[in-house]
Amino acid sequence: MDTKNGLQKTLSPFMLWGLGVGYVISGMYFGWNLGLEKGGTLGMAIATLVIMAMYVTFTFSYTELACAVPKAGGVFDYAGKALGKEVGFVAGIAQTVEFIFAPPAIAFAIGAYFNAFFPQIPILASALVVYFLFTALNIYGVKAAASFEAVITVLAVGELLLFAGISASSFKTENFVRNAFPNGWSGAFAAIPFAIWFFLGIEGVANVAEETKNPQKDIIKGFGWAIFTLVILCGLVFVYSIGVGGWETIVFKNGTSGTTSDSPLPLALAKITGDNHVMYHLLITIGLFGLIASFHGLILAAGRSTYEMGRVRNMPPILGIISGRFQTPANALLGNMVIGIIALLSGRTGELIILSVFGALTLYIISMISLIVLRRKQPQLARPFRVPFYPLFPIIALVIASFSLIAMFIYNVKLGLIYLTFLAITYLLFKIFKTHNSLVYDNTGNSGLR
Repeated sequence: MDTKNGLQKTLSPFMLWGLGVGYVISGMYFGWNLGLEKGGTLGMAIATLVIMAMYVTFTFSYTELACAVPKAGGVFDYAGKALGKEVGFVAGIAQTVEFIFAPPAIAFAIGAYFNAFFPQIPILASALVVYFLFTALNIYGVKAAASFEAVITVLAVGELLLFAGISASSFKTENFVRNAFPNGWSGAFAAIPFAIWFFLGIEGVANVAEETKNPQKDIIKGFGWAIFTLVILCGLVFVYSIGVGGWETIVFKNGTSGTTSDSPLPLALAKITGDNHVMYHLLITIGLFGLIASFHGLILAAGRSTYEMGRVRNMPPILGIISGRFQTPANALLGNMVIGIIALLSGRTGELIILSVFGALTLYIISMISLIVLRRKQPQLARPFRVPFYPLFPIIALVIASFSLIAMFIYNVKLGLIYLTFLAITYLLFKIFKTHNSLVYDNTGNSGLR
C-alpha cells in the first residue's frame, strides 16, 4: 500500500450522472410503497412533494459546496471548513451511517429477487455474494466501477420508462383517488421516511469529486441531470403504479390487507399482464439492475467517505490508505463490507433503512448550515457554481430537513435514541483521543495532522 498516491481522476459527467441516478434508483423499485400504508395516496403524495422540494433545493446547494471543496469526504470536509473539526466529525459519522446501513437493506432485496427466480438459493447467500462481488469491483478501479454503474443505470431507467408506458393505458382516476387520505395528516408525517427513500443517496456524487476529471464543471452537470431524471421517474412511478388498481394493490400481497410487499411495480404490472407474461418477467429481471445500481453505487460512495475519515484519523488510519496497485481506498471498502455484512445478518432491513435516513437528514442539515456559514465566513472562496436564489434554496432545504428529522424521531423513537446514542458514543471517543488523532484547521479551513 502507498499513502502518497492519490485517487485517480477518471470520471466524466456521464459517469457522474450514472452514479447520481444509480445511487438512488432502487428507491423507485422497492420500499417507497410502504409509505402508502401510512398515508394513502394523498398522504404519501404530500410527503413526496415536500421531500422532492427539499432534494431539488438541497442538490443545487450541495453542488456549490462540492464544486468549491471537491474532496472525497463530502459533508465532512464542508462542515469542517465552515464549522470546525468537531461538527465536521459529527457530519462525517452521519454520512457514514447513511452510506453503510443502506446497502445491507438493498442487498437483502437483491437476494429476494434472486430467490424469486431460484428458490433453492437462500436470500442471505445471494446477498453475501453480491457484497463480496461489488466490493471487489470497487477495489479494482473507480473507472471500471463507474462505467458498470452507468450501464446498469441506463437499463434500470429504461425499464421504469417501459413500465410507465405499459401502465399508462390502464390508469384510472378512480383508482388513484380512492381512500386517498386514510390517516389524515399524521399519515403524511409517518410517510416521510419512505418519501425520502425515493431520493436517498444522490449526495454521494460529491464523494467522488477527487476522482472527477474537472470537478468544478463536471459535478454541476452530473448533479443537475441526475436530480432532473429522478424527479421525472418519481412522478411517473408514483402516479401510474397507483392508478392501475389503487394504492392497496401495490402495498399488500393479496391486494387488500395483511402482509406487505417490497415489490410495488411487479404487483401493479401483474394487474395488467398477469404474472406469467413476458413483460412481467422482464420487469422483474431488469428491476434487479436497479437494485444493483444503488447497492454498487452506495458502496462506492461509502468507501470514499470512510477513506477521508481514516485519512485525517477520525477513524483508524489504516482506512485512509490508498491501494498502491489499484489507486482505490481498498481498506475502507473492505472495512465497510465487514460492517455491512454484520448489519445484513441482523435481518432488520426496515430498521437499517430508517437509521440510514436519520444519517442522511443530519447530513442535509449540517451541510446547508455549512453553506450559509461559508458564504459569510469565506466570501473570497472560489465558487465555480453558485446556488440559484440564495439564500432561499439552502433555507428551504434546511427547514424541510429539520422538520423531517423531528417527524422521524416522533414516529421512530426507539431507533432515534439508538442513532443519538451512537453519535454520542463516537463523539465521546473522538474527544477522548483527539489529542492524538486530531485535525488542525488553519485560518483557511484546510486540514492537517498534528
